[in-house]
Amino acid sequence: MTDTIKISPSILSADFSKLGSEVISLEKAGADYIHIDVMDGHFVPNLTIGPEVIKKLRPLTKKIFDVHLMISPVNNFIKDFANAGADIITFHPEATEDTAKTIDLIKKEGKKVGISLKPKSKIDLVEKYLSDIDLVLIMSVEPGFGGQKFMPEVLEKTKKLKAIIKNKKLDVDIEIDGGINFENCTLAKQAGANILVSGSTIFKENKGDLKKNIEILRKN
Repeated sequence: MTDTIKISPSILSADFSKLGSEVISLEKAGADYIHIDVMDGHFVPNLTIGPEVIKKLRPLTKKIFDVHLMISPVNNFIKDFANAGADIITFHPEATEDTAKTIDLIKKEGKKVGISLKPKSKIDLVEKYLSDIDLVLIMSVEPGFGGQKFMPEVLEKTKKLKAIIKNKKLDVDIEIDGGINFENCTLAKQAGANILVSGSTIFKENKGDLKKNIEILRKN
């Protein structure tokens, strides 16, 4: 894991009527990753985009597609999202009957593996798999909708996770997602996160100046 801060803008806050040009604009603005939230209306109470949309976006940028699957049962869809162009596939342990099998399925597709923890999900759900994955995504809001308020109580979990990763000398990124803004991004970094997901702040602050907002999040 690197201490360099990466910014992964969530296209959940983009203008869906011009999603392709939004992704191109994010690349030009200096985004490191493109964060794509996939929701099924079952695992979480919202519906977003599927593999076909990702497939259409894929030729528009070489940026890493950071795909967060909030769908259950997740194993049925891994191949579809891998084929569509995902680079990192992150899933919730609650969305599978066998976490090790899901990790293996993602690796067989040649993709990086992430496991996401909801605000109340315990580190125990991911700890024994840390040596087999690339990323842990800490949710700092309840998954399902953009624009929610950051939950500071997840920072303690982030610190504990960072300490475990460091103690085991593992190369695992810590990503944080949910209500990240220009103030709490500093707290997230101090707790150990090195990838920040942000939607509303990147697309709406400073009159939608993507480049400026990405740089502020990176440097604050």
